[in-house]
Amino acid sequence: MSLRAPKGTDDILPPESRHWRRLLRLWDDLVERYGYELVMTPIFELTEVFARGVGEATEVVEKQMYTFADKGGRSLTLRPESTAGVVRAYIQGGRSGVFKGAYSGPMFRYEQPQQGRRRQFWQLGVEYIGEEAVEADLEVIEVGYRYTTDAGLADVVVQVNSIGDPPDRAAYLMVLTDFLEAIHGDLSDDAASRIATNPLRVLDSKADAEVLVDAPVPTDHLSSETRAHFDALLAGLERREIPYELAPRLVRGLDYYNRTVFEYVPAGYDAAQSAVGGGGRYDGLSELLGGPHLPSTGLALGLDRILVALGDGVSEPPLDAFVVVTAPARRAVAWQLVGSLRDSGLRVDAVASERSVKAQFRAANRRDAAAVVVVGDEWDSGNVVVKVLATGQETTVAVQHLAAQLEQT
Repeated sequence: MSLRAPKGTDDILPPESRHWRRLLRLWDDLVERYGYELVMTPIFELTEVFARGVGEATEVVEKQMYTFADKGGRSLTLRPESTAGVVRAYIQGGRSGVFKGAYSGPMFRYEQPQQGRRRQFWQLGVEYIGEEAVEADLEVIEVGYRYTTDAGLADVVVQVNSIGDPPDRAAYLMVLTDFLEAIHGDLSDDAASRIATNPLRVLDSKADAEVLVDAPVPTDHLSSETRAHFDALLAGLERREIPYELAPRLVRGLDYYNRTVFEYVPAGYDAAQSAVGGGGRYDGLSELLGGPHLPSTGLALGLDRILVALGDGVSEPPLDAFVVVTAPARRAVAWQLVGSLRDSGLRVDAVASERSVKAQFRAANRRDAAAVVVVGDEWDSGNVVVKVLATGQETTVAVQHLAAQLEQT
């Protein structure tokens, strides 16, 4: 029996990988324009990084982490998310002041695999560290909104809420716990078990949505300061013309959040979770990891989910041209042509071994090249034949004008 990839993981091969490449390039270009620099952290961290940062009573830490002991007896965990690792790196690196970082890479959670929810999944994210102004929240939300819409998702709406600061949440949790205990018998077993350890997470239970219709909401228990912050956030979203809707029971799944929380929901996306990403403010995370007080905000987008939501889009050809040579004597000049076209910025390939012209054309079709450049008898007069594979149109082109011609194909 042949070996297979582990359950909940995926091999990404062409043509699907072309969509990944396009979206990863789009991400790098966008975050660079907003001033976010590349951050790369280890795929595994000390387990304590996530136990402290994400929260020991969260489902992620309790049930979903891939944790193991290394040969030195240290408890390590494959990262289930990146924010805690990025903040840990900021502290360890002796950084100070404002820092804007962006990342992309695989995360790992032991979940029941289904569409939009994998055990190895790919996240794109930014962290805006060391800034307490509401403009930081707005910029982060805008980055995610711009990316999802530029990627091609339709009618993306930002669902937004505020869960307040720790004193606000303490007062709110007392009221919420009383409400949940009163309806204890009507809750699912999983929700009921969280009343004592993490009552805020009960609000996120899809199975208990009807029972929780009358539950108190965090925004009814905000201080004047956090209310002003939330009002300024909503006003800023309107100024930036970012479509949003209030989501009073939105709490997100990780304990480090305070104040702003948000998610991106595109129209018509119906998978394991309706959101393709989200984030929020996490002013206390640095202190949980042994660092200074560090007001911060960030987001994470699920690239796998975005691709599911996009559906079967049409990708551009992976090659601008495929060079075909009609005679072995012309192979050397044909490869020189391949090199010069590549140097001009075009994506060009050819068959490495000697093949018939028909076999070379089949190879060009298999590679989904946009055009075939035929190096034949015309070469002696400084020309080649260019055939556009989508239409079958053939044109004789001077070699000196070939790169410009291919760029327009």
